[in-house]
Formats: sequence, structure tokens, C-alpha cells
Amino acid sequence: MTWSDTVFLLPEIILTLGASALLFVPLIGERGAGRSAKWWTLVILGITAASVIVSSNAVVGMTQTATFAAMFALDSFAIFFKLLFLFAIAMVVLMSEDFLRESRYSPWEYYSLLAFALCGMMFMVSGVHLISIYVGLELMSLSSYILAGYYKNEQKSTEAAMKYFILGAVSSAILLYGISLIYGVCGSLNLADIDRAMSTMITNDALMVGIMLLGAGLCFKIAAVPFHVWTPDVYEGAPTPITAFLSTASKAAAFSIFARIFYSGLHHFQLDWSSVLATVSALSMIVGNLAAITQNNLKRMLAYSSIAHAGYALLGIISLNAMGIRGVLLYTLVYVLANLGIWAVILMLRRHEYAGEQVDDFDGLYRRAPFWAFAMVVFLLSLGGIPPTAGFIGKYFLFAAAVQSGFGWLAIIAVLMSAVSMFYYLRIVVAMYLKEGAAAEVSASGSLRFVAAVCLAATLFLGVLPRPLIDQVTYSSRRLLVRALQADGGR
Repeated sequence: MTWSDTVFLLPEIILTLGASALLFVPLIGERGAGRSAKWWTLVILGITAASVIVSSNAVVGMTQTATFAAMFALDSFAIFFKLLFLFAIAMVVLMSEDFLRESRYSPWEYYSLLAFALCGMMFMVSGVHLISIYVGLELMSLSSYILAGYYKNEQKSTEAAMKYFILGAVSSAILLYGISLIYGVCGSLNLADIDRAMSTMITNDALMVGIMLLGAGLCFKIAAVPFHVWTPDVYEGAPTPITAFLSTASKAAAFSIFARIFYSGLHHFQLDWSSVLATVSALSMIVGNLAAITQNNLKRMLAYSSIAHAGYALLGIISLNAMGIRGVLLYTLVYVLANLGIWAVILMLRRHEYAGEQVDDFDGLYRRAPFWAFAMVVFLLSLGGIPPTAGFIGKYFLFAAAVQSGFGWLAIIAVLMSAVSMFYYLRIVVAMYLKEGAAAEVSASGSLRFVAAVCLAATLFLGVLPRPLIDQVTYSSRRLLVRALQADGGR
């Protein structure tokens, strides 16, 4: 292992050591120190974030950006998502404080599992080899299965974890079979080698089957139709902070590898797979939004909403142009911000172990907590893509990318479904402002207030002044797009 390898892996090494330390702390008599566990976890995340910045600066002067037999890359795309993952996990840690204090479960294992899931995400987004991507994906998934069932004595939680695990194992098998077919045809699992092999092919049936199976496995991870059936039950049964993790950090990680694989390795066969993904995108937007209309349980409503948002994000993958990849990065960030803020407000309406889950729990919230009711409105408008929130900027880039690449019909569906989504988002607004209610008590700890305030400020700031973010995502996507844009005529 050379010094350059250590520089590349410095954040992952620090995070792995920190996660392992959190796991072993209860063995030396610190089991009940919940606040101590939270602060130690935040310190580990802070050091890891600093190491990401340090390693990225060190890599700037190197002649290569890939190491470990070209299986691992540290480029601007990976750095953008690593910092986003670290931010999202830090917010989930803060959101989990009250939940862990009131529950019967140890905080040390909980935070350790979150850190190991984050480690898997960071390995995954730097992967430029299908096996390294798969290993990172499985580390994230296995940690997520356990976290979804963290309420070991609650039937809903254990049922959610079991469904998630079984369907996740099936999707992993499908993904691996697709990888094996791609290897059989291309002779390599490195994305650059796959790209070169595909550039010499006109068509290949076995390769197309492999791409379809790989795409099916990835569609499960982002909860796209028809691989979405696990999402409502898992979101409802998992502890609410873990639902926040699954709908933000985990989903952002899946979007990142979807973009890297299809932009870096599979763009030569775009005409073969784009129509299939376009159908998946359309179905996800339609099914997700229409199913959400009928939900009274807020966690299930947001689960179907996340299915619809997976369809929106796929617009950027299908487009395979510069605006498309910028849209994926932009939309992932603003989606994470809005969802973290929503889950923070939901956690303020706490009941025993599960938070305020019903739309009725928000009745009269404006009279009890006017500022947090306003914050909830901003987050919902951002998910709906209404200016001047950051969600409008994200959707603009995705819809424009679809139009530029010839998928205008898909952009029309996306616009119509965005209008439909406002119907069930506004149900919550009506409950907060127009209904009398004395249902759920507002209990906003300092940590929850901080998370909601940070997300609110970022959502409004990026909506009003989006230029710094646009410049950053343009830079972060540049190296990933070199080959794809050359093949696409530089669009």
C-alpha cells in the first residue's frame, strides 16, 4: 500500500476506525452515555469531513485520480457526494438524540451502524469498478437492514426490516447477475474498460440483458417502479430518524452510483437502455404521486413521494447530457435538504417511540408553533418545485435536460405530476393553518431546531441565490462527463 493509496483512502480509514471504536465503547462501561455517544459520533464525522477536504487537496497535485488497480477514484464528483453524505448523516445523528434517550436501545451500536453505512456510501461513490461499487453498496445495505429493525420489540419495525432484507437480497442477486453478464461480454468490470469495449460494439443481446439486470438492481435501491413495493412498509415501520436516513443519505448514494455507472461506463448504449429507463421514470412519477394522494399516514405518503422523486431524478440519467448530470447533483442536494427538514418537524410531534405520523397530527400546528409550520411549508414547496425554493432549481435542470435530449413527453409528465404532488403536500398545509387541533404536542429539542433551521436557511438561500451551487455542481460533474459528452457531441 503506497502513500498515494493512503491519501485516497484517508477518510474511509478514519471513519472505519471511528465506527469500530463506537461499537466497542459499551464493552468498557459507557453503555448508557447517550449524549456522549452523539458527540463522539459528530467528532468522528467532523474529522472525516476534514480528511475528505485534505485528501481532495492532495489529489489535485497528483497525475492520477484512481488507485487500487483502478478500482477507486477520488474525483470532484465523489468529493461532492461524500460531503453531502457526511452532512446528511450528521443531521440524522442530531435528529436521533431524543429518540435514543426515550428508547430502551443502546445509542453506541446505533451510531456505529450509521457510521458503517456512511463508510459503504463513501466507498461506493468513489468506485470506478463494479465490484468495488457492489461491496460499498452491500455495506450500506446491511447496515440499513439492521437499522430499519432497530425497534427489536416492535412488530412494525421487525416486519419492515425483514421485508427490506429479503427484497434487498433478491435485488442484489439480480444486480450481480447483470454484472456477470457485462463482465462476460466486455472482459472487465472497470468502468473505463467497459466504456472502451462498448465503443467497438454495435449491439449485443447478452450485454443488453446485463445492463437491464444491473439497472433493475439499482432501481430497487432508489425505489423506482416496479421495484418500489418495499418502500411504504419500510418507511412506516422503521424508527423515524432511520426513515429520514433511508429517504435522504441512502437515496443520494444510490443516485450517485446510478449516475457514475451510466454516464461513465454505459453511455455508448444509450439508445438501447434510455427508453426502458424513460418508462421506469414515467411509471415512478405517476404511481408515486397518485398513490400518495390516498395516504393519511405521513410516513407512507412521503414514501410514495420518494418513489415519485426517484422518477424525477432518472430524468437526469436518461438525458445523458451536461445539464442532466448537473440536475442530478443539484436535485439530490435540494431533495436531501427538504426531506431532512420535513423529518425534523415530524419528530417534533413525538409520541411514544414513533413520531407524529398522521396528517391529523399537524392540525393547528400554526397556532402552536408558527415558525415550524412556516418551515414545513417551505420544505413542502421545495419538494413540489415551487419558487423561490431550491427545489425549483433542481427540477428546472432536470426538466430542461429531458427536453434537450429529446424526451419532451417525459418532461410534460414530470410537470403534470409535480402539479399533482402539490395536492397532497397542500393537505398538510391546510391541516396546519386551517384546521383546529389539539392532537400531537410540539416537543422541539435544540438538536431538532438546529436541523430544521439549517435546512430551512439552505433551502431558501439556494432558491434565491443558486449561482454558487450551480457553479459547484458544474465543477463536480466535469471529469465524470468527459467521455460521455464527447460521445454525445458535447451537449
